[in-house]
Amino acid sequence: MAFKEKLLAGKFLITGEVGPPKGADVSRLLEEADLFKARVDATNVTDIQSSVMRVGSLAVSCLLKERGHDPIFQVTCRDRNRLALQSDILSAAVLGIQNILVLTGDHPSLGDHPQAKPVFDLNSVQLLEVVKGLKEGHDMMGNKLEGAPPKFCVGAVVNPGADPIEPEIIKLEKKVAAGAEFIQTQAVYEPDKFSAFMNMIRHINVPVLAGVVLLKSAGMARYMNKNVAGVFVPDSLVKEMESAKDKKTVSVEMAVRIIKELKASCRGIHIMPLGWDDLVVRIIDRAGI
Repeated sequence: MAFKEKLLAGKFLITGEVGPPKGADVSRLLEEADLFKARVDATNVTDIQSSVMRVGSLAVSCLLKERGHDPIFQVTCRDRNRLALQSDILSAAVLGIQNILVLTGDHPSLGDHPQAKPVFDLNSVQLLEVVKGLKEGHDMMGNKLEGAPPKFCVGAVVNPGADPIEPEIIKLEKKVAAGAEFIQTQAVYEPDKFSAFMNMIRHINVPVLAGVVLLKSAGMARYMNKNVAGVFVPDSLVKEMESAKDKKTVSVEMAVRIIKELKASCRGIHIMPLGWDDLVVRIIDRAGI
């Protein structure tokens, strides 16, 4: 059963994530993704994550598709104009990729090529509208596409910890109106606040998958608290990681606790292992999802 079919069937969904490498050897990525292939409903492929030059999301999505994964092709607005965005999305359809996640993308100044010119020809809401048009059989200018229109399951993102939260909810409403069929969230470390957020968006009838990012160190937690808007790692978790002798084991325990608290409030979990792909199956099993 494809990801969209599971979505429509009301299944509790689990998605994983891989980040393409900075180099042409993708063998390790593919091997690690295969570790959790049978345990997730789809696998996100990040698009030049953190604005650090890497192998493209489309190529890796295609390779994962060939290996039996159901990939989610992430597309950011940062690097391509409307011509290239539409072309890449049609290319994904040609390659049999059925799931797309639309994001704005981090600014190039945050990555390893800070001199790169940002494009941002479209924003995420506009790109969702473009994909909706392609699914209807026409491009952004209304020109008819040749042959049958592409079929996609289209997703978007939300930051449930944004402050103030009202603009984030308004933007989420626009994303759903523009065609988003599922939502994945930014990292969540405070289940109570996430539950409150879900109560605020009860009127938005679209499945939400709560994002869980594995903590690797206390330093990583402090960095996110300082630099990632809308993400806050409580002091108790920072201290727990700081005193951990086996950081992987403690990271798994944290993720399991958080997931168990989150799963009553959402339609799925999106696990972002950040290279610790070997831990995903253990987390899924122990969290009872």
